[in-house]
Amino acid sequence: MREEFSPAIRPEFDRLRVVLVRTRNPLNIGAAARAMSNFGFAHLRVVNPYGPAFREARSAVGAAEVLATAEEYGSVAEAVGDCALVVGTTAVGKRSIKHAIARLEHGAEQLRKGLAAGNVSLLFGSERTGLSNKDFSHCHWLIRIPTCEVHISMNLGQAVAVCLYEIARDAAAALQPEAQSAPPGELIEQLTTVLLEALRASGYLKTKTSAYTEAKIRRQVRRLALTSVDAEAWIGMLRQMTWKMRRT
Repeated sequence: MREEFSPAIRPEFDRLRVVLVRTRNPLNIGAAARAMSNFGFAHLRVVNPYGPAFREARSAVGAAEVLATAEEYGSVAEAVGDCALVVGTTAVGKRSIKHAIARLEHGAEQLRKGLAAGNVSLLFGSERTGLSNKDFSHCHWLIRIPTCEVHISMNLGQAVAVCLYEIARDAAAALQPEAQSAPPGELIEQLTTVLLEALRASGYLKTKTSAYTEAKIRRQVRRLALTSVDAEAWIGMLRQMTWKMRRT
């Protein structure tokens, strides 16, 4: 007997931001918007899209409002700045990835838990290359859709639809949020910047830090799972340490 699935638009769905990074085909942005509308999600963000006319994509059937209200950003850091949880998507393949990777069905449960507590970003990369290692550095962990090994890459619009379906289909099972909420991405980025300044002032890092090193430190900061109060306290301490080191 076929199980009926009728996604309900729940209040916590309003906290999800679907972020498309360097999307090449406007039709894929339209397809993603349509999938969002299908499952009750409204907040679309695009980072440096290749196609400037994506808001008129004909593939966004019934999702004109999602496209019309989509927000454009110049960087991933800006796009996820108000989110306490940032999750990327990857097909993995032959890439060497430093993050923890969850299968979609397990990751969806953690995403629902995150939505119960605050804003969440779900990132999708370009059709050709996916998310870069620099993009990954803004993520707490990654999700993969278990596809066939001989053809692991999915169409962008389809990938968005599958992920949102998995989140929406068991939304009533969302766990209770933690007692202390995680800090938004902009606060974590601020902490990372201050930490890098302190490491340079101490001589631990060179004046010009490589993108690889910055990404590694950003990942390490996110793994600390600090609360907002803790992050603000560390920012204050690191600033004082930096000031002291530069005066000596």
